[in-house]
Amino acid sequence: MIDAKATIRKLAAKKSQRSHHEPIWQECFDYSFPERGNGLNGASLMPQDGQTKKNRILDDTAADSARILSSGIASGTTPASSLWFGLDAGQESDEENAWLDESARILFENIHGANFDAAAFECCIDIVAAGWFVLYIDEAKGGGFSFEQWPLSECYISSSKLGGLIDTVYREVDMTVEQVVNAYGIDKVSDKVAEAYRNEKFDEFVKILHAIEPRKMYAVGSKLAKNLPFSSCHIEVATQQVLRESGYHEFPCAVPRWMLIAGTPYPTGPMAQALGSIRTINDIKALELANLDMAVAGMWIAEDDGVLNPRTVKVGPRKIIVANSVESMKSLSSGAKFDVAFSAEDRLQASIRKTLLADQLQPQDGPAMTATEVHARVNLIRQLLGPIYGRLQAEYLQPLITRCFGIAYRAGVLGQAPESLQDRAFSVKYLGPLARAQRLEDVTAMDRFEQTLMMEAQADPSVLDVYDFELAARERSKHLGVPQLLLRTSDKVDALRDSRKQAQQNQQQQAMQQQVTTDAMGAIANKVAA
Repeated sequence: MIDAKATIRKLAAKKSQRSHHEPIWQECFDYSFPERGNGLNGASLMPQDGQTKKNRILDDTAADSARILSSGIASGTTPASSLWFGLDAGQESDEENAWLDESARILFENIHGANFDAAAFECCIDIVAAGWFVLYIDEAKGGGFSFEQWPLSECYISSSKLGGLIDTVYREVDMTVEQVVNAYGIDKVSDKVAEAYRNEKFDEFVKILHAIEPRKMYAVGSKLAKNLPFSSCHIEVATQQVLRESGYHEFPCAVPRWMLIAGTPYPTGPMAQALGSIRTINDIKALELANLDMAVAGMWIAEDDGVLNPRTVKVGPRKIIVANSVESMKSLSSGAKFDVAFSAEDRLQASIRKTLLADQLQPQDGPAMTATEVHARVNLIRQLLGPIYGRLQAEYLQPLITRCFGIAYRAGVLGQAPESLQDRAFSVKYLGPLARAQRLEDVTAMDRFEQTLMMEAQADPSVLDVYDFELAARERSKHLGVPQLLLRTSDKVDALRDSRKQAQQNQQQQAMQQQVTTDAMGAIANKVAA
């Protein structure tokens, strides 16, 4: 049974823990995507407030670089154009491998057939700016998957294990009276909300807490929601009324983090590292615009000599200014040095792009690169994104695939697994562009070694015996992300070789028979001639 009071006390503690980090996240959003930071640090933005904050961004380098990095992460980890993951049970047979590959294909099509691509990009925007996001994964009504990107301002996270993955999410959200009644039923809500609904106060807001956390005691393989590994409860915060209690087979949220802050479950993003340069370039831009006004409109000095009154003089085209002397009014130099400002801006913009990796992820201007230059650049990107990609695999992709696999398998979408796979654990193998980039070194090493072997084989052909070219071809196909359906199984390869061998033997027999017939005909011809 859920203890609503204890759960709300936990929420208060989590709010206090998160409040120390909110100012930095808020400032990062203010300089890039102000609307994404709505609700952080106690600020609630109206639509016009968000536009006002956008107007205060005087340099777009941070926002543009964050967008490039977000796109690079989204397209590098979960591209919609190609299968980016597979399932592996270890030493599987051809039948098992076929089922796992088909299951991965079905999951991929259903994930990208839902609203995942739209939610994933917004998630990547949040992880670049704030360092984390919360993606909720559930079964859609009518089948398929449903993905919700929960606003950071509504989410509070923690782990039940020291240094472990996030497995607890509290979400506090404002819902209207009408939404609460429609979601939970009028018989489940508090008397206060029910009375407001009957009085047609549909637009009044009610704070609802959705708490997801691991259960200390649960039944393995249970079909009852209250006995599943992860608990889920919905509570009216003001009245402490429990609206719904259920559970999940798998943790339903993917909560990846960029760089952890010591002693807390919360992280910072790459934009926090560039925040000093971002602030400075906006200050320089403000000074530049102020001096630009003086440089364009001009600045003047005038003497109040009884004829010329500087307070009433307006400088402009086709205007005649009455003065006692031409020396009564002169233009002044503003003293602004725009070249210094431009030079500082260039340095700061380069620093921001470098910190946010935009200088490497964005296509480079200039002539087409050679294959060596392309390989070097891909290798550099792999090195830059490699460490964060490892964390994204553990905290984002693994929970995502595990949750989607569980939903699809229970729904019968994947069919019945082979009996040999029933009690075996499977792992996720990643085939996306970033994963393939990390494996390019192995492919390059294989290519170089094979070239060396071929050169040495010219002097001693027996050296080729140390290398299994067939196994190398299969490994290379995995590293390059070649669909395994295109590769023949071992049985088919053996059958093809047997067929080819039989065809060669038939040809040899036919040639021998033809030779025997030719020899016999020649012998007969010789006898007749004799």
